[in-house]
Amino acid sequence: MTSQTTVEKASEGPSGPSDAAPPPAQGLRGHPWLTLFAVAIGVMMVALDGTIVAIANPVIASDLNATFADVQWITNGYFLALAVSLITAGKLGDRFGHRQTFLIGVVGFAAASAAIGLSDGIAMVITFRVAQGLFGALLMPAALGLLRATFPAEKLNMAIGIWGMVIGASTAGGPIVGGLLVEHVSWQSVFFINIPVGVIALVLGVLILKDHRAENAPRSFDIPGIVLLSGAMFCLVWALIKAPEWGWGSATTWGFIAISLVSFALFAFWENRVAEPLIPLKLFRSVPLSAGVVLMVLMAIAFMGGLFFVTFYLQNVHGMSPVDSGLHLLPLTAMMIVGSPLAGLVITKVGPRIPLAAGMAMTALAMFGMSTLSTDTSSPVMSIWFALLGLGLAPVMVGATEVIVGNAPMELSGVAGGLQQAAMQIGGALGTAVLGAVMASKVDSDLAGNWAAAGLPPLSPEQLEKSAELVQVGVPPVPPGATESLAAKIGEVAHDTFMSGMGLACLVAAGVGVVAIFVALLTKRGANADAAAGAAHI
Repeated sequence: MTSQTTVEKASEGPSGPSDAAPPPAQGLRGHPWLTLFAVAIGVMMVALDGTIVAIANPVIASDLNATFADVQWITNGYFLALAVSLITAGKLGDRFGHRQTFLIGVVGFAAASAAIGLSDGIAMVITFRVAQGLFGALLMPAALGLLRATFPAEKLNMAIGIWGMVIGASTAGGPIVGGLLVEHVSWQSVFFINIPVGVIALVLGVLILKDHRAENAPRSFDIPGIVLLSGAMFCLVWALIKAPEWGWGSATTWGFIAISLVSFALFAFWENRVAEPLIPLKLFRSVPLSAGVVLMVLMAIAFMGGLFFVTFYLQNVHGMSPVDSGLHLLPLTAMMIVGSPLAGLVITKVGPRIPLAAGMAMTALAMFGMSTLSTDTSSPVMSIWFALLGLGLAPVMVGATEVIVGNAPMELSGVAGGLQQAAMQIGGALGTAVLGAVMASKVDSDLAGNWAAAGLPPLSPEQLEKSAELVQVGVPPVPPGATESLAAKIGEVAHDTFMSGMGLACLVAAGVGVVAIFVALLTKRGANADAAAGAAHI
């Protein structure tokens, strides 16, 4: 392997190592544009999985008899594993080579996808979704490291911009591809599709990718920091998901929250004392950088948490097929793709503060609009709110790298970039958990009264609990043998109760968006902004 390794020596000048163009590639191996093609194929799997699985969730829940909390963990397990592992995975690439970690990530992600498709229980699905997140974390920073090392400085921005458009197109196409596969094949095919994509990425990677390693690569890993951060996040999200079942006043709920807070405190204490910390806490001495990280978390809470209910709303309340629900989500992802280059142009001219605040204002307005959706809302009205949400998210996504990486010291720009990605993933997991808890609590408080008001036969406490779990995903708890009129009345009660829960969850998301507006006002362009601009689409 030594013959394939290029050692990059850190520049002693102020421009940093990225200004030194790599030597021209001979043949396939190390060719910049072929490298871009190879890593884009690999990362496409991760981008597709984010939206494809959302379309498949209702069918998975039905086929595997999964509860509402189980479905949440299909999403949370993946994003949490991805978020916690991103920075560590980046350091693994720095030490052992980005080519190796990229190829391991591709193989592992495809294998985990195959295992999910072969699973016959929800526990297996969740377990291998966590594995997907871990291998996806290996793949993503390694791909970026390969591009940075392969492209000369004057072409790197163009390469990452094209890569970002590939990821955006994959994200936009996910609901359509997922809908077609779920409707015409099976939910398992949503995961099996990663196998041929992974094989192509592996073959291209073996033939094309050239390893690049830094001379001052890390020689140790912050294992205690990894354990503390992972434990803190697990306890927090687990408590939020189980709170509707345990009760918000339960000692168990608050016990997990207390363990989480203690773990976060111990993590901060340890990071200040370890030689090579997982996250150097000195980064947060910059107020704009800290504001950028908080902004990413808040944005993801509002976006990911609110979007979690949309597929259930479209499929279970409006009765749409998976393909139709995917088409209805297309305005959101399409506007993110269209809005990103426009946002980049505006941010370049006026700086990030105003575009970020405006973007979060549009996001908050869109979430408020989604709180007004009803069982008979027309498709054009839904599309307006979905498109506005995508348009609002675009400047936040594009400006985040400039705010976080641009306000970090040059020597920590890679860690800051990983922090930005991790903040988004953690926010997504928290958003799904927090807004899921809001939904569950609202359904639990309203269902019994709505049921009685409709004159339906009374339910036992056990029946009410099981019915609430179905209603939380928009499914009417119609008993076998029910008459058509009884089924229709139960459906009306279930859907109205679901909409009240979704409406409250979207209002909470809108409130989070409003808070994020003020956080955005604390951001500013950093001294390193120009160096960070190339990663704005990641």
